[in-house]
Amino acid sequence: MPKRCIIIPAIKKNAVIPDQLVKKLAGVTLIERGIATARAVAPKEDIYVLTDSQEISLISERAGVQYRRNKDLKFRTLNIVAEMREVLNELAVRYEHCLILRASCPLITWVDVEDAWHKYEQAQCDSLVTVKSVHQRVWSVQGKNLEQLLNEDVGEREVVVESRALIILRSEPLLRALNSGYSARMNNVIPYFLNDRAIEIQSYQDWWICEHLLRRRHIVFVVAGWPAIGMGHIYRALMLAHEIVDHKISFVCTRESELAVESIAQKDYHCTRQGEENLEDTVLRLRPDLVVNDILNTDAQYMGALRKADVRCVNFEDEGEGSDLADLVINAVYDASSGTERRLCGPDWFCLRDEFVNATRNTFRSDLKTVLITFGGTDQRNFSLRVLNVVEPICRERGIAIRIVAGPGYVHRYEMEQRLRELDNPSVSFTWATNVMSRMMEGADLCLCSAGRTTYELAHMRVPSMVFATHEREARHAFARPVNGFVFMGLMDRVTDRKIDHAFRAMLKPEVRNRFFERMSRQDFTNNKAKVIKRICDMLPLENPAAALLSETDRAAGETGPAQEQ
Repeated sequence: MPKRCIIIPAIKKNAVIPDQLVKKLAGVTLIERGIATARAVAPKEDIYVLTDSQEISLISERAGVQYRRNKDLKFRTLNIVAEMREVLNELAVRYEHCLILRASCPLITWVDVEDAWHKYEQAQCDSLVTVKSVHQRVWSVQGKNLEQLLNEDVGEREVVVESRALIILRSEPLLRALNSGYSARMNNVIPYFLNDRAIEIQSYQDWWICEHLLRRRHIVFVVAGWPAIGMGHIYRALMLAHEIVDHKISFVCTRESELAVESIAQKDYHCTRQGEENLEDTVLRLRPDLVVNDILNTDAQYMGALRKADVRCVNFEDEGEGSDLADLVINAVYDASSGTERRLCGPDWFCLRDEFVNATRNTFRSDLKTVLITFGGTDQRNFSLRVLNVVEPICRERGIAIRIVAGPGYVHRYEMEQRLRELDNPSVSFTWATNVMSRMMEGADLCLCSAGRTTYELAHMRVPSMVFATHEREARHAFARPVNGFVFMGLMDRVTDRKIDHAFRAMLKPEVRNRFFERMSRQDFTNNKAKVIKRICDMLPLENPAAALLSETDRAAGETGPAQEQ
């Protein structure tokens, strides 16, 4: 006896939307999608479509699957097993198990069907029913009043409801139940939780939701973040991911990126950390449609593997040998003159976080009242403390307040706090791991900072700045120059304390700061993020996901047997 068959009920009279089973949803009709899902797990001769429609019968015949047509067929209750009694009686004597797959639940995949089947076999039960859990506060109507069934201190509870996407039935107890008028019961029934994929088309709203979910693609952000390279890649990837709501988002963190894992986990994204395997193996296992690499330089092996798998790539700030294999490279921190159609360079491609778009940009003050010190998310070599020791005596003498801001990767926190206790200067404040950097920049008249992406935010907020490159790569960031309102001090290792003192005193002069302030006022990054998001989404493959569904499920073997009609 064959092990299992799949029955797809497709009753046109029961449709809640006119012709819903033969209307295209994300490029494929509901009945074709159901047949394709079934074909991925069973031979064609073991798939049966139960219908009242000539059109659906023709679609089934052309798909090579069996069909049973009765023009008078109509389901009158929600008890689908009882409604399908005739065809179940026929097939249960020929197969050990019968699977009922509903075409009106288009989000269920062949992976779900196989997984449910394995759980059903392991449980050795009589039946499996797909369900979803709903957390609700439950009320009852008594006369004209609502009576809460739960105590006030209990709150919501979990309610488990049938999704009607898939039912698996063991034939032997099924036949006993059918032939006894259900006096014999199928006692051992287990649930299979579909949850988000349990939507059944019962309204136009359900159709719209399923259409959008089925058209989603999978975008994987590959990020790096540890003390030596800072947190900027993580911040940017999270900012871009927040803006992409129409597609599935996942993150992959490189092996060294503990800081990245911690930051992404707080945002509830699916995050995978590279293990002992190659990075490309970790990424490709997620089956992405598009990969966004924010890991600095890529190598040819990694990018070659993604290209071989036909995965499109957008890389940020990539100067490695793998960058030539990317579909798009975005380098906002480098000179715009080096840009091409495939390499987008310069300030026009810097993405401003929303908190800065809504922040109050500074106006110029002749009297310098507040100095900001910030060296990125990690400041591995504690340059913040070094510049503090240089400028604090000058600021104390002139009554200037100092704000020190460090990121979550700053490991010198306790050393800084000890130094502040020694200084005992109430005008010096220290903030660690803030989520509102724009607030720290509001009201600042001058900043001492590193040469990373913070310089763009400072330009937007109009804070004239003394910029120190913390390493050779930062020194090549062309934006932080006098033409844009910055005093570029060069590599920090080559700048003496005396030079810092001299430049700082020069910037205290209002006419000098005003000159830099006016240059910053010409900058505007507010629309850049939308441009970058559009370019990223434009990289998504144009192939209809429905075509991929049908080609993938075409792997089922077997020729069709003769169809029967009642």
